[in-house]
Amino acid sequence: MELTGFTLRYLNLAQLEYAANGFYLLAVFLAARNSIHTWWLGIIGCSLFSVLFFQVQLYAESLLMLFFIATNVIGWYQWGRPGGIKQVSRTRVAHLLLFIGIALVVTVLHGYLLHNLTNAYAPYVDSSILMFSLIAQFLLMNRKLETWWFWLLVNTIAIPLYLSRELYVTAIVYGGFWFNAWYGLYLWRKLSQRPAMLVASQ
Repeated sequence: MELTGFTLRYLNLAQLEYAANGFYLLAVFLAARNSIHTWWLGIIGCSLFSVLFFQVQLYAESLLMLFFIATNVIGWYQWGRPGGIKQVSRTRVAHLLLFIGIALVVTVLHGYLLHNLTNAYAPYVDSSILMFSLIAQFLLMNRKLETWWFWLLVNTIAIPLYLSRELYVTAIVYGGFWFNAWYGLYLWRKLSQRPAMLVASQ
């Protein structure tokens, strides 16, 4: 019975992991392509990932996905509404330094709380992914070029963490995200040099 229960749990997690990664992979690729369709696909992918991460005790990332669902709704609205954010632009250095400073402080505090109040796995690493993902998502919503530098950092931290939790499919997909972030950085750098641009519709 214990073996059967373990097998069923593994199959359910594996199926959930495949589904979450499928939707999220497409959403991230479309984000690099500057397509508005990234947002609704992201809502589905984040919903599935929230459940998956909770199952493997990555609570900070499960919470992060709930936040992403909300930001995907906001991003979808901001990109799609008349007069919404259409132009890729850059972030002021002072703002970037402020974001990074806040992220580091909150990472330590949040990691400390997870370490002492929950059975979270790698709470400080998990919290760093949470905080820098929040910054990256905020910049993405506002079509800021620097979003891709933060996604590169997040993916670099996340891949070893997922491997340590035997989320091999997720680790491989996040490896793809790492390369996609370079692709997005390349495309958005070109777009930021244009005087105006429209949201991709394909």
